[in-house]
Amino acid sequence: MHRVGIAGSASNSVRSRKEKRFTYVLNDADDTKHCAGVNCLAVLKPSEPDKSSYLFTGSRDGTLKRWELHDEDATCSATFESHVDWVNDAVLVGGNTLVSCSSDTTVKVCFQCKAWDCFSNGTCTRTFRQHTDYVTCLAAAERNGNIVASGGLGGEVFIWDVEAALAPLTKSSEPADDDRSSGTNGSGISSLRTIGSSNNISVQTNLPQGYVPISAKGHKESVYALAMNDTGNVLVSGGTEKAIRVWDTRTGSKMMKLKGHTDNIRALLLDSTGRFCLSGSSDSMIRLWDLGQQRCIHSYAVHTDSVWALASTPTFSHVYSGGRDLSLYLTDLATRESILLCTKEHPIQQLAMHDDGIWVATTDSSVHRWPAEGQNPQKVFQRGGSFLAGNLSFSRARASMEGSTPVPVYKEPTFSIDGIPGIVQYEILNNRRHVLTKDNAGSVKLWEITRGVVIEDYGQVSYEKKKEELFEMISIPAWFTVDSRLGNLSVHLDTPQCFSAEMYAQDLHLSEKADDDKINLARETLKGLLAHWLSKKKHKPGSQPMANGEIPPARDISSRSITLSKIEADGAHENDSVVYPPFEFSTNSPPSIITEGSHNGPWRKKITEMDGTEDEKDLPWWVVECILQNRLPPREHTKCSFYLQPYEGSTTQTVTQGKLSAPRILRINKVVNYVLEKLVLDKPMDSASIDVALGSGGDRSYGNPLPKPWPKHKNSIEILCNNQVLISDMSLATVRAYIWKKPEDLVLNYRIVPGKTN
Repeated sequence: MHRVGIAGSASNSVRSRKEKRFTYVLNDADDTKHCAGVNCLAVLKPSEPDKSSYLFTGSRDGTLKRWELHDEDATCSATFESHVDWVNDAVLVGGNTLVSCSSDTTVKVCFQCKAWDCFSNGTCTRTFRQHTDYVTCLAAAERNGNIVASGGLGGEVFIWDVEAALAPLTKSSEPADDDRSSGTNGSGISSLRTIGSSNNISVQTNLPQGYVPISAKGHKESVYALAMNDTGNVLVSGGTEKAIRVWDTRTGSKMMKLKGHTDNIRALLLDSTGRFCLSGSSDSMIRLWDLGQQRCIHSYAVHTDSVWALASTPTFSHVYSGGRDLSLYLTDLATRESILLCTKEHPIQQLAMHDDGIWVATTDSSVHRWPAEGQNPQKVFQRGGSFLAGNLSFSRARASMEGSTPVPVYKEPTFSIDGIPGIVQYEILNNRRHVLTKDNAGSVKLWEITRGVVIEDYGQVSYEKKKEELFEMISIPAWFTVDSRLGNLSVHLDTPQCFSAEMYAQDLHLSEKADDDKINLARETLKGLLAHWLSKKKHKPGSQPMANGEIPPARDISSRSITLSKIEADGAHENDSVVYPPFEFSTNSPPSIITEGSHNGPWRKKITEMDGTEDEKDLPWWVVECILQNRLPPREHTKCSFYLQPYEGSTTQTVTQGKLSAPRILRINKVVNYVLEKLVLDKPMDSASIDVALGSGGDRSYGNPLPKPWPKHKNSIEILCNNQVLISDMSLATVRAYIWKKPEDLVLNYRIVPGKTN
């Protein structure tokens, strides 16, 4: 796993970090399947003969899934959804505990490991926050279910006593309300979050005497691989320093340092005794080390590119290896004989032995089981087609260039767990409600992000042509950003920018509202996403609804919820009593929320799993004020300044003096109505009066509406910009963006259409 930024345009990844971000991830169709590459595998064998085996998979979509394995199929029996970014590794400890580690690009620091109850429906037992960067790898002891090690890009290696780490902790006093200060927890385990069986969020904060893991100090660069022997007393680690470090897990002290690889070490294995170590590297080599002799005793040039995954037979006599060259090899460590088992379409990320088969995870969302003859690997070599592995990397590369590429033994896997295609391209359309996407299977879809659904599936068509077809000449502020880092569409809302976009009820087809009512897109989207939480909260004992039908917070949210600034009080009348129905989101494929409040760190949960017991402090303060208090923060650039003048050569009288100001979404037909009114009434107005009149524009949230339009004159007036006649339903913002195209204040002209006067 390499460090990567958020997918998408550069502008999407640059944002103010002052306030917590609110993200929701849209799910399409079958959410029992992964939609991004699978980074890790863990097999849980049955404790009794008649019981099923389980396979755990961790994906770049941020989820882990538990698969109950049968003879000919696999059933997804649970999804573990709490990590907010890629799941990088997972290990089983103690028979019923799954430990996973993850990256998280939504916060600066505080990356996490999680402990799960294997047989729950997604219960996160504890969250450990100790690393200062992405946690890339884990290691566990086969016969000691109490030891786990974690390593990450910060060069840190921690050794955890699982029993001590999961012990109950004394609950401390409530943390401060103000989440606008640092959102990090600092060094040490300072905040632990528990997700109950119903995925409720509660707080457990460590006291100073709380458990702290052993730190194995020595790495100066990123750690990508860990391995531990069966008893858990020996740990090996490797990374970008190209060296293997050997640790005593009891003290965290370094026992030795082994050099030999010429590039990043990506995979490590220890035999059961802890004497022999296998390493795979980006230099394409596999090396066998004798820790007793503190040296490399064999090198195997099997692959033509980086080696990313290793698995061994129970006796440590043979090694299975895969990596960037898309190939899975079996190598006899004693005779150096190698054979190509299969080739894939995607780089191999991880391997897991299961009886006589081997599970293979790749950068694709599907996982496959291939024959491996793990109990008797010599059977594979009897098929023929093997070669002798060299001891220099260039020997294998040269053989490949000369055309002596081995033929794979197996053409098809014996078992597959299919994923679904992930999104690889996206385009936010000008209406700022629809996003066009293309997945890695070539399918093009149109999403409506204010409802979280696919409104059109175009199939495998030209993505670029479809973008051109869907182009609209309309200008609406960019109120959200998106990325596809998790394979799905993630929509990000940041305050106050997200509250900048408004549309008329007519344009949103809200028949129950007046056509000229304005709808704030972010506010109604947030209310729709949290509608399930709000409805559950209303029925909690002691909850009293407010006048607008919402629920007040259980306690003061922040000082901002008590006193509004003058700008808020004077310029946001819509905050007072106007309540619109929220946008409705799908409950069949509900979105997942990823956000962070004033304590507990980031969290993720499906909107339908929020049961009203969640604390307001688990949400950003500005989201709580919006949905509970109906308050929006101060916003800029909501109005457009312009001049309204008679068209050159026209004999029409001047109806205004000076610069005008009106909402950006004001339509040209409102300007026509205004001009007609002034011409008919023959009452020119000063700019101050005009600002009030046009500001209302029939819009009820700004002031008194204009008099009704004059139907018999309506078609006798044209509004022009740059000598181009404007369409009546154009907004001022659209005219400025596509017709005016200048930084100066907009200039509109009006004229009487010849032959249409009475």
